[in-house]
Amino acid sequence: MMIEKILSRQKPGGYWYEPENFYVYTKYKGTVWTVILLAELRASGEDKRIRDACEFLLTWSQHRESGGFAFRGNPENDGEADRIIPCLTGNMVFSLIRLGMLEDPQVQKGFDWITRYQSFDDGECRAPRGFPYHSEHCWGRHTCMNGVVTTLRVLAEIPAHRRSPQVRQTIIQAVEFILIHRFFQRSHDPSQVADPYWLKLGWPHMANIDILEMLAIL
Repeated sequence: MMIEKILSRQKPGGYWYEPENFYVYTKYKGTVWTVILLAELRASGEDKRIRDACEFLLTWSQHRESGGFAFRGNPENDGEADRIIPCLTGNMVFSLIRLGMLEDPQVQKGFDWITRYQSFDDGECRAPRGFPYHSEHCWGRHTCMNGVVTTLRVLAEIPAHRRSPQVRQTIIQAVEFILIHRFFQRSHDPSQVADPYWLKLGWPHMANIDILEMLAIL
């Protein structure tokens, strides 16, 4: 019933609200967030409305050259390269897999982006430079935990026999990153909680993560 209620509000073209506001100005209500929720609810990818929503996001949000997903874009220039962020890329690829698009070539490019660009820096090295490391918040000297957890979340959705060596290596790096932080602590000072929000449990997770989600993925 909840899935049908959500789909009843979908606009022709596969989006919710305005097409250009798929992420930022309609946070938790726009197309990105709605598709994440539908994936969490395990909606059927056989439904044409679901397929339309997935195709909309591949057209508007994905930077097709690299495979990453941007929070701003349009069909003419596809996802804007300097707006790609790791947590969105992870959430989108995860959702597309859950909605039956594992074999889609553009989803496969999403795997390539994750295994090529996701970093696991713990404040001990110089921040990465160049594409796609434009955001100090997402990357910087210490990689954002949201990006790491969504990376592990999406790669865990790939059937074990389908995981490439690059995927398996990225899984190991993501697991180690979570474990050196003991899930919610600062790696260099375990007496400190890294982010109190990680101890606040909730669902759906959308852009947020919590310790229960980390445990479930592991």
